[in-house]
Amino acid sequence: SIHKNKSINPLQYLYEFLDAYDFASEGVEEVQEDNRTLINASILGKIFEKINGYKDGSIYTPGFITMYMCRQAIRRAVVQKFKDAYGWNINEFGDIRNYIADRKSKADLLEFNALINSLRLCDPAVGSGHFLVSGLNELVLIKYELGILCDGEGQRITDYDLTIENDELIVTYSNGDIFEYQIINGKPKSKEDQRLQKSLFHEKQTIIENCLFGVDINPNSVKICRLRLWIELLKNAYYSEESGYTELETLPNIDINIKCGNSLISRFAIDADLSTALKSIKYDIKAYRALVQDYKNCKDREAKRGIEEIINAIKNDFRSEIGKKDKDVLKLNALSGELFNLVNQQAMFETEKDQNAKKEKIHKLETEINALSAKIEEIKNNAIYRDAFEWRFEFPEVLDDNGNFVGFDVVVGNPPYIRQEEVKEMSINFETNYKTYSGKSDIYVFFYEKGINILNNNGTLNFITSGKYFEASYGKPLVKFIINECEINSIINFNDLPVFEGVTAYPLIFSANKIKKDDFSFPYYNLTELPKRSLQEKLESTQPLITTKSIFIQNDFKFVDDAIASIIKNTKLNSISLQEFRGLPIV
Repeated sequence: SIHKNKSINPLQYLYEFLDAYDFASEGVEEVQEDNRTLINASILGKIFEKINGYKDGSIYTPGFITMYMCRQAIRRAVVQKFKDAYGWNINEFGDIRNYIADRKSKADLLEFNALINSLRLCDPAVGSGHFLVSGLNELVLIKYELGILCDGEGQRITDYDLTIENDELIVTYSNGDIFEYQIINGKPKSKEDQRLQKSLFHEKQTIIENCLFGVDINPNSVKICRLRLWIELLKNAYYSEESGYTELETLPNIDINIKCGNSLISRFAIDADLSTALKSIKYDIKAYRALVQDYKNCKDREAKRGIEEIINAIKNDFRSEIGKKDKDVLKLNALSGELFNLVNQQAMFETEKDQNAKKEKIHKLETEINALSAKIEEIKNNAIYRDAFEWRFEFPEVLDDNGNFVGFDVVVGNPPYIRQEEVKEMSINFETNYKTYSGKSDIYVFFYEKGINILNNNGTLNFITSGKYFEASYGKPLVKFIINECEINSIINFNDLPVFEGVTAYPLIFSANKIKKDDFSFPYYNLTELPKRSLQEKLESTQPLITTKSIFIQNDFKFVDDAIASIIKNTKLNSISLQEFRGLPIV
């Protein structure tokens, strides 16, 4: 206890009790009495998970896993960005440093920063935002390691070291002391400290506003996620020169990138045509994108509300115009036109037989129209569409200037673990709209398909999920979908190692790029085969411990080593099945 022999005011006791906890730590530590950093944002994820009680399938992902996954996925995506932009022959992150080593001008630094800032990362089941926080830290570290981290004037940040430890971005002076922003006698401790703090604040702001996107069906998750990102900004809050170092810089409106909705349910397809909608409204995609940016930087409450109303009006116009081109709506319009012409048709020499045929046709059309109208109305009022999320136009940052959906560079996350039986009302939608549907799977299967579909070409998917889909029959459609759409980068199998606290799961980390390829071989890591050490050490030591494996799919599928894979492949090429053999004529 804090006070064993003293009486104390209850409110004061509560404050001292909370202050005794190390909110900068994820683990179980002793009571802290020294100075601590601001609350570790990941602790909010743990708190939310305990309050939520796993009821929506959300499970807290340990920091060392989100850190590892974001590092692998984002660095791969950054390499792709530089390859696409400059045509460089590079495959590893370290190759970038070699190419930019001699390019240190202000123009070069700003150009490279802009390229990395164009990266788009999305967590479609964002939960409390752990992956986005890890992604934020990783992007800052990448700029530092490339030597392009700079201030708003394009001047490089030097004389400081940046690292990520325990999923936290750590800044130290060159002598090893932890950097701490301080105002002493009404002024910053030094001009360089002020420049660094201000640069890190705006660097994080830029990344949050431009690079990080999240969706979750739980509104509480969305609020926690936004709070975590604001906390990350607060860690580098600075006192502005304009206020004489008496007022902190105003926080931006970063909430618009984290949206509430059901990632798996949409009324409109990603490739639905926006051209008609763009012609019918006064805003094009550039203007829509600019309005979203204005919202983020708006400091006046009334002006912010006005911008929000315009943004919502644009999205409603999109919904309306795309809805008009729905195949059922078009068919209904055609039938209604046919009925109108038939009813108003006047014939001079109409026989009784003609009249009966006409009545019969009118009755048939009315029946079809009523059935189709009922279907359209049911879709409009269906409860499963109440939280529908329209990837087609919710994020203008991943649309080109013509309104085509380009997609994200990285999709990363830990999709919810929920059996289909628990969301029966969505089964028809899953069966109709997902190639990976099998009738029995957990819904994380559909997140794989959705995640791959919202990637751009060569985009990277990194998920941690149950690995059962590689063993159970319900996983066949998913594995087929993956090998048709992706090149697998690696699979890291935890098997029965304890990854999630208090939850029994057999997870794996799956990494792939959205690119069609016929070679199904990939690095496969079985962490249970590694020597006894911490789970984090096992994960981080996977690089030299590769076993190359392949997937074979016919009536079944399984992992096989390359040597066995070659035998299986040759056997299949030079033989026929028993079923075919039975059908051959006897000679």
